[in-house]
Amino acid sequence: MSQFQQILERARQRKGGAAALKQLMPTVASKRTLQKLGDDRYLSAMTKCINQAGFSWKVIENKWPEFEEAFFGFNPRTLGLLSPEQWEAYTSDRRVVRNWQKIKALQDNVYFVQDIAREHGSFGNWLADWPASRQIELMWELKARGSRLGGQSALWFLRRVGKDCFIPARDVVTVLRSIGLEINEQPTSKRDLRRIQQQFNDWHQETGLPYSHLSRILACSVGENRL
Repeated sequence: MSQFQQILERARQRKGGAAALKQLMPTVASKRTLQKLGDDRYLSAMTKCINQAGFSWKVIENKWPEFEEAFFGFNPRTLGLLSPEQWEAYTSDRRVVRNWQKIKALQDNVYFVQDIAREHGSFGNWLADWPASRQIELMWELKARGSRLGGQSALWFLRRVGKDCFIPARDVVTVLRSIGLEINEQPTSKRDLRRIQQQFNDWHQETGLPYSHLSRILACSVGENRL
């Protein structure tokens, strides 16, 4: 039995069998689905992840229709026409989180999404064409060109829109370290991330499973999430 097969069997046992584990797998969007998703939906998903960081996810989820209304459905063209005074006015708008850093992140990401769309026809085209085997480079690109899209915010954004990706959460890192991968407990360095990427590339080649599913299987195989 291969190393990954052992991890998979442990996850199945912990979750009540193969069928039960399969139900826990994230949805992975097709390339066509990613291409068809509008720039406004990508901007909306980015903003939700940024606002949920360090805040109650449930509160943001409940307020989200008000966010959509306040920010014109996250239409990049409309938001790109707002004056500095209109952006600043959001700091007193009760429909949104009145945190200037997060409002400013949206303002910056409007231009980020527009720049990518000009270069590739749409943000979805760019994201769909990026191979999962080079995910860490995509993470660096999001951090460099976007605003507040580093670390977990970028990863949850990718997962939320259906982009195939692994998430090096605590339980995933625990498993990787247990099989001998030499990474830190909090793997943020380029060296560690490259090693994680290569391990997922190897498992993807071995199993044919999406990276999102590989990641979830690892997370289900250890920790306190037993059925």
